[in-house]
Amino acid sequence: MTVFYRRLPRFRYVAPARIEEAIKFLAENGTQALPMAGGTDLIPNLKRREISPPAFVVDLKSLPGLEEISYDPKEGLRIGALATIRSISRFGPVGEMFPSLLQAASCMASPQVRNRGTFVGNICSAIPSADSAPPLLTMNAIVHVQGVEGKRTVALKDFFTGPGQTDLKRSEIVTSLRVPRPPDRSVYLKLSTRHSMDLAIVGVAASAALRDGRFTEIRIALGAVAPTPIRAVRAEEVLRDRPISAPLIEEAARAASAECRPIDDHRASASYRRDMVYVLTRRALQQVLAA
Repeated sequence: MTVFYRRLPRFRYVAPARIEEAIKFLAENGTQALPMAGGTDLIPNLKRREISPPAFVVDLKSLPGLEEISYDPKEGLRIGALATIRSISRFGPVGEMFPSLLQAASCMASPQVRNRGTFVGNICSAIPSADSAPPLLTMNAIVHVQGVEGKRTVALKDFFTGPGQTDLKRSEIVTSLRVPRPPDRSVYLKLSTRHSMDLAIVGVAASAALRDGRFTEIRIALGAVAPTPIRAVRAEEVLRDRPISAPLIEEAARAASAECRPIDDHRASASYRRDMVYVLTRRALQQVLAA
């Protein structure tokens, strides 16, 4: 499909020095101001006129402290709002304890975009095919938000409200993601035309803990097959605390395929996506077992 880009529309560029200043400016200007972190979604969307041109673009890159990534054994992983996809993939504890996040980071866009784009921006764009969303959902990620009314937290499963829509208010900024230490094993599988340059046709993440031949913890999340990234809760129920077997894996994969809600578009048909949810869920569970 050919994509035509226009020149950027005219807007005023604002670079606040403190987060309170950024929040105040967004609150005062409402729909006329848009925040920008990496800009890898915002700038192309403005060029394609997929969003209404704002009067102001508020660049958050100069805000101190938001680029940090840290890990604490009790609190888990903290990903700052300005931490780039590349920096996340190179942070040691991510590869050691959060392999599905590393897999997601490694298959997102091009190296140039990974050097600029952020996980938080990927979440805030709220596209159904966001690669970071399924693994973060399986890890019960928490979104930290700050606005004129103070700070609050939102479970990622409640953060997405529709395609391109989130629980964020106009005056609020996501400051970080917190990812509790996950179960022992996790995996993210992405189906796309090219490994990293294309959006996911289907994305499947799974995280699990096993004991005595059973899944004591199991979480499965799906991307690009519903209006928002979703948990496959019925598939999880099929697996939880039952003796693991090949027929059980098949049953769970069928359950995941049945509970997704894909659409037909230029990248794939709904029926193909549903079939691939079955295939990738089965494959993800097999890889979790082999880890």
